[in-house]
Amino acid sequence: MAADQGEQRGERRTRRRLSTEERREQLLSVGARLFSESPYDDVWIEQVAEIAGVSRGLLYHYFPTKRDFFAAVVERESERMLRLTAAVPGVPVREQLSAGLDTYLEHVRAHAHGYRAFHRADAAGDQAVRRVYQRALAAQERQILAALEADPEFGPLAARRPDLRLAVRGWLAFTTAVCLEWLRGCDLTRAQVRDLCARALLGVLAP
Repeated sequence: MAADQGEQRGERRTRRRLSTEERREQLLSVGARLFSESPYDDVWIEQVAEIAGVSRGLLYHYFPTKRDFFAAVVERESERMLRLTAAVPGVPVREQLSAGLDTYLEHVRAHAHGYRAFHRADAAGDQAVRRVYQRALAAQERQILAALEADPEFGPLAARRPDLRLAVRGWLAFTTAVCLEWLRGCDLTRAQVRDLCARALLGVLAP
């Protein structure tokens, strides 16, 4: 009994050592897993508190509502993907494409729960959550369009393509579908998935 009490006190001390940012990250990681496995309406925020080993009051201190919590999960994943796929100034898009997709796919595989949770947001019944997701996709779209417009090869083409925004949006949807299927366990290697997505983008950019 004394040993059990000692272990419990030790666990409490470990939890108290987490910084505010570490605790927030822990909660978001738990949320990403739950939201990746179940629809938005089937996840209870109390589950997150139980799995993380914190009180509901502490969880609500960080995230007042489930909407706020899921929005934070989506925003975290969006920020990660935007950082990973940011263009390198002065380097042609064609040269960056394979390396950028490699980095993106490694992130998808390493953070599969977050990636799935992010894309589940589009099916959430909560319109506010869906708007967070749509803003995140729009940010990805703008980042890609800006890189294309600044590129020596694709910039002049972009100026003549009124359908370019729609083409990029379609490519993002294609890449998402491919990545989600890859995570389900399809037989393609990362290199094959990378080449497939690269060919698809170059295809929609062709005059």
